[in-house]
Amino acid sequence: MPAAERIPAGRVSVASGTDVMELLTRGELTVRGRIREASNAVLYCSVSYDGREAACVYKPVAGERPLWDFPDGTLAQREVAAYEVSEATGWGLVPPTVLRDGPAGEGMCQLWIEGSDTDPESAEDGGELLALVEGAEPGEGWKAIGFADVGEGRTALLVHADDERLRRLAVLDAVINNADRKGGHLLTDAGRLYGIDHGVTFNAEDKLRTLLWGWAGEPLTAEAVGVLESLRDGLAADAPLALRLGELITGAEVDAVRARVAALLASGKHPVPGGEWPAIPWPPV
Repeated sequence: MPAAERIPAGRVSVASGTDVMELLTRGELTVRGRIREASNAVLYCSVSYDGREAACVYKPVAGERPLWDFPDGTLAQREVAAYEVSEATGWGLVPPTVLRDGPAGEGMCQLWIEGSDTDPESAEDGGELLALVEGAEPGEGWKAIGFADVGEGRTALLVHADDERLRRLAVLDAVINNADRKGGHLLTDAGRLYGIDHGVTFNAEDKLRTLLWGWAGEPLTAEAVGVLESLRDGLAADAPLALRLGELITGAEVDAVRARVAALLASGKHPVPGGEWPAIPWPPV
């Protein structure tokens, strides 16, 4: 048998997108290890099909811990829904993600991204996205998040880059109502930015928690407005995106996506913290 052609994780061209989705959907999953830091079961796997192979993450529904504010056994579907919305924007901010059967039952399967993390102490590939700085102002090219305890009674200002990739992700998070946008959920690879871990999204209630508040209250870019208008059309009752989301989340949650898109277009601005829900996830990085 010829050796499998391994697809480099995270380096997927637009032309190979269909092949990658077929590989993730139909390929044989082999568990290689477990990511212990995750709160739910996250398995590092290889997936192979028709002479091709890639690394991937498999999150079985059976390994999800119950949450008080999300229905049990729905996190995998929400991860796939986040990918579908990301693809509809044209920004490609979420790695290829499918819902499929696996060694531990149905779960989410997502292409593994061999990117650098964005920890303020170790950001590398694609430019630094998060940093801790002294003083009360973020400095040119940065947006303030808030003050962080750095030990020994000292604080430093946590900032994120004034980066168009992050700004797009901030818009996506507002649409999908991401309740957990931490620094560790940002990966950069060959200049591209990816967001991962979208299990706590699409709640019908406002639960936006993110590090990306730097543009709060600022006007949306013309690009973002165009994308939101396209999403509005794609969320019409009989449109493909709306029908696909209806397979993954509840009708009330789909309606809430429509309402959030409409609200963003009506205001023309990035959202601001609502005050009824912690605005920044913990730990932030």
